[in-house]
Amino acid sequence: MSTLKEKLRADLTAAMKARDELVKATLRLTLTAIGTAEVAGTEHRELSDDEVLRVIAKEARKRAESAEAFAGAGREELAAQERAEGEVLARYLPTQLSDDELNAVAAQAVADVETETGSAPGPRQMGLVMKKATAAAQGRADGKRLSAAVKSLLS
Repeated sequence: MSTLKEKLRADLTAAMKARDELVKATLRLTLTAIGTAEVAGTEHRELSDDEVLRVIAKEARKRAESAEAFAGAGREELAAQERAEGEVLARYLPTQLSDDELNAVAAQAVADVETETGSAPGPRQMGLVMKKATAAAQGRADGKRLSAAVKSLLS
């Protein structure tokens, strides 16, 4: 079992003992999502810490999107609940890159593609640049932010 999954379970137990409903509900949903990912496909397998992090990041994105939708519909109490759940999940995610660090990663990815291809990449090479930038960011940046930074450099 991955150490991150063990930490989630230990934190769930602590939240149950402390009667913290928000943390308890959020961690239960996250552990369920991890279990679903483990049994997806043809056979059951244990997820590595990196795969567990991807599941947690996906769940955090869901919370952020739901909060936006609820806020747009005028349901602030539900939006606040989703934001609070997102904050609980953020404890388990790596620290996000700042805008300057993100721009540096994007610039390095563009430079790497330029050295490989021999010419400055344009918008058509966005996929190549994003592949390098995503690998360099290692889950510390949202795909939308990373894509926007790369797009600004390529156009």
